Amino acid sequence: MAKQASKLAISETDSDDSQPLRARGIYLLPNLFTSAALFSGFFAIVSAMNFKYEQAAVAIFVAMVLDGLDGRVARMTNTQSPFGAEYDSLSDMVSFGVAPALIIYVWALKPLGKIGWIAAFVYCACAALRLARFNSKTEDPTQDKRFFQGLPSPAAAALIAGFVWVSYEYGITGREIFFGAIKMQWLAWGLTVFAALSMVSDLAFYSGKEINLKKSVPFVAILAIMLAFVLVSYSPPEVLFTVVFVYALSGYYLWIKSKLKSKAFA
Repeated sequence: MAKQASKLAISETDSDDSQPLRARGIYLLPNLFTSAALFSGFFAIVSAMNFKYEQAAVAIFVAMVLDGLDGRVARMTNTQSPFGAEYDSLSDMVSFGVAPALIIYVWALKPLGKIGWIAAFVYCACAALRLARFNSKTEDPTQDKRFFQGLPSPAAAALIAGFVWVSYEYGITGREIFFGAIKMQWLAWGLTVFAALSMVSDLAFYSGKEINLKKSVPFVAILAIMLAFVLVSYSPPEVLFTVVFVYALSGYYLWIKSKLKSKAFA
C-alpha cells in the first residue's frame, strides 16, 4: 500500500508539473507584434504630451500596421490563444482608444473646455464599447466575417491621427481659422464625434478577412500593390488620410445603397 501510494503521489506530481507549464506558456511571435503595437500607442501619448504631433500621428499608423500583423501571424503559424486575444484587445484600447483621444484633445480640443474633453472622452468610451462588442461576438457563427459591425477602432484612430498629420504637414495648428470662418477646433470636434459614433454604429465595414495571403494572385495585383507603395511614399499624410476617410464613409455608402435597394424591391 505504501509503494502504491508513493507511486500515485509521484504520478500526480508529474502531471501537476507538466500541465500548468503548458497552461502558463504563451506564444512569443504574435505577442511580440502586439507588444510593439502597445509601445507605439504609448509612444504616441508621450509624443502628444511633448507637443510632437507628427511623431504621435505616425506612431498611431505604425500601431495600426502592427495590429494587423499580429492576428495574421497567429493564424498563419497556428499560435492563436485566449491570452493573445485578450492582450491584443487591451493593446488596442491604449493605441486606438486612449492615444487618439489624447492627441486630438491636446492638439485642438483643449481650448474648447468641457465640450472639448467630453468629445475626447466620448471617443475613448466608444472605442472601449466597440472592442467589447467585437470580443463578445468573435465566436458568433451568425456573424458575416466579410464585414465589421461598426467602424474598426484602428481605422477610427487612423482617421484622427491622419487629420492631425495632414494639418501639421500644411503648417495648420489646432487653433487656427479654417477657410476664414470655421475654427480648426470645431472641425476636430466634429471629426472626433463622427469617428466615435461610427465605431458603435451597426453599419457594415469591409473587413478583408477573406483575403488569403497563401493563394496566388494575378500579376496586376502585385502591380497595384507597388503603385500603392509609391503613392504612400510620395505623400504619406494626404494619401493615408484620404484612404481612411473614404473607408470611414464606405459604411454609410453601403447603408444608403441597401436602403435604396430595399425600397426598389418594396
